[in-house]
Amino acid sequence: MLFFLVSCFSFILLLSKSWKSTMGDISNIWFCEDFLKFLASWFRKGRNTISYLNLPLMKKPVESKLENVEKKEDEISLLDLPDLTLECIFERLPPNGLCSMAAVCSYLREKCTSDHLWEKHMKEKWGALIGSAAYREWQCYIASRNNDSLLENPRKKRDLLGKFSEIRKFLWNRSKGNEDNSKVRSSSAIMDWYLSLESGTFWFSAQVFNREVQNGHVGFTLSCYDAEVSYDCNTNTFRARYPSQGRRIVEENIEWNRLRAPTVDTPPYVLHVSDCLSDLKPDDHFEIQWRKSKEFAYGWWYGVVGHLESCNGNKLNCHCHSSDTVLLEFKQYTPGSRWRQIVINRKEHREVGNEADGFYGGIRKLYSDKEISLWKSLCPSSTLE
Repeated sequence: MLFFLVSCFSFILLLSKSWKSTMGDISNIWFCEDFLKFLASWFRKGRNTISYLNLPLMKKPVESKLENVEKKEDEISLLDLPDLTLECIFERLPPNGLCSMAAVCSYLREKCTSDHLWEKHMKEKWGALIGSAAYREWQCYIASRNNDSLLENPRKKRDLLGKFSEIRKFLWNRSKGNEDNSKVRSSSAIMDWYLSLESGTFWFSAQVFNREVQNGHVGFTLSCYDAEVSYDCNTNTFRARYPSQGRRIVEENIEWNRLRAPTVDTPPYVLHVSDCLSDLKPDDHFEIQWRKSKEFAYGWWYGVVGHLESCNGNKLNCHCHSSDTVLLEFKQYTPGSRWRQIVINRKEHREVGNEADGFYGGIRKLYSDKEISLWKSLCPSSTLE
């Protein structure tokens, strides 16, 4: 085809030179202009011209990937773009954009629900909050849902087909022109997890700083308790359920900065095995388990290692780090308060305490500046009694 065009163009140039001597410059310019218009029209129509000429260059018909979309002359569809270009577009779409694109056709559904696209969104929004415990809970949640679907009657089985459509509704409603949510019937595992978190249907394990302090319970200041939490997309906050002596306490409107993933795999009712006792020295930051009685779950409380009474506090002459005992301070309480200090045995520490003052459990030393800064940001403006 290219050879054909070059030959024609060369022939016209030679012809125009011979016409120049006989018909003049005006006729030559007029003819060249018409010919250029013809070439522009030919290139614009492109595939239609090639198909009309039935040239061997186009052995395979051009097929559009769009479903139920009428082809219009001189228009290029989104799916006529190369796959690499489409991937670049999909990688820049927000989650609600991917959901809307997935509802267009089966080809886009396959592309927009792939794990590698949703993994990025999962890490960006939920990576800092989702820990190993939440992942295990999600696996159990999926397994339970699959088992229930096998045991339900046929009518409920059919209802499960639209389950994810309901989950995604709040995202799709933010997109324009997406009225038929029922077109999406399948999705990736990561997409399902992301949307279950966003919709608040999946409750997962996390830890809450200063639980119920905003409700007036200042006694929980500088603590972090295990809870089951779920997200509220309307307020961009969380709900938390705390286990407490057979009943659940619910807290609403928890901000993102008051949540974290569990830092250890120790369940809230189990004593944490301390592996840092030999390293503790004055001014080290730590978290320690504490509970009111043995029927309650542990919470993690923030403190700083202090100097023993036998030490004058001078770093040059301090030998606290070589002593068998360690002084733990909780500076949110006033000096002299029964909650201000506790001394533990470095070598034989287990759970210590009584029913009046509560029970102190395992200790984890804080090495991360980020963790320490977070705790400091939660310190009260005034000390507690």
